[in-house]
Amino acid sequence: MYLTDSPAQAPQPVFAPASSHESNAIGSMFTDKLTDEDQVEILAFLAARPLHTVIMAGHIRDNGVVSVFNRGTFHGYRGLEGSLEGVALIGHATLMETRSLAALRAFARVAQDSSEIHVIMAEPEKVDLFWRYYGQTGQRPRALGCELLMEQCWPVTVDHDLKGLRLATREDLDGVMLVQAQMAMAEGGLNPLEIDPLGFRRRCARRIEMGRTWVWRQDQHLVFKVDILSDTPEAIYLEGIWVNPLERRKNYGLRCLTQVCRKLLTQTDSICVLVNEDNLKARILYHRAGFKVRGSYESVFLQSQPNEQTA
Repeated sequence: MYLTDSPAQAPQPVFAPASSHESNAIGSMFTDKLTDEDQVEILAFLAARPLHTVIMAGHIRDNGVVSVFNRGTFHGYRGLEGSLEGVALIGHATLMETRSLAALRAFARVAQDSSEIHVIMAEPEKVDLFWRYYGQTGQRPRALGCELLMEQCWPVTVDHDLKGLRLATREDLDGVMLVQAQMAMAEGGLNPLEIDPLGFRRRCARRIEMGRTWVWRQDQHLVFKVDILSDTPEAIYLEGIWVNPLERRKNYGLRCLTQVCRKLLTQTDSICVLVNEDNLKARILYHRAGFKVRGSYESVFLQSQPNEQTA
């Protein structure tokens, strides 16, 4: 799954509004924008659940706490003793890790002032509570998504290695961009090549330069692609897994994916992906590759903004 994609249109959710009792019980809130000076504290907080916080932790390790590449702003919620009770990235993809209802409510209030949000994603109970406060202005979601969090650890069974499976280079950029844009369009109805061509190209090129995109070609045709969105010592998060439609049912996807995972597991504890619950073919592929379900997530996609950027 892409954090920048949206599923097909879904029925509008029925989120219960926050009651006055809930509001009074939460009490005062204290949030602040986090800075690079907070990096050690943030990473220590996120490390308590590394599989669930890999995307935020990966952004911070790659870009720092304050960076345009995060496509949002990190906020912290502190309890009475001043220690973190929550960390949220509020922006294009809004993510959160909270240990109190007060933190969840505070982040929802902050998010109400942001015009950059494309998708809100968290575990189901957190999404429900978050929306109770965020949606009080009457805003309605554009679509909903339900994803499974799947993880792969050692051991990894691999057939004979496919020769030529490698990290992408600048020469692969145009092909990778085209595939990436097609996936975004198919899943979300938004074409980043039309909406934000320069920014989209820059993001795809940066991933390649960082050694985060793997490709396999046959006769100069792209057959397989996968992107590493986040890379931490505890977990690596993969997205954008693609197999050429003309080359499917030949076991290429399984062989490429497991070969990449075997390589990556020499530098991290686990590999994780998010897969749409309704995407049976993808779920079967991950199951055959050794991935196991570790949790579930819900995504709320907001109404598209005129200058919305994707991918």
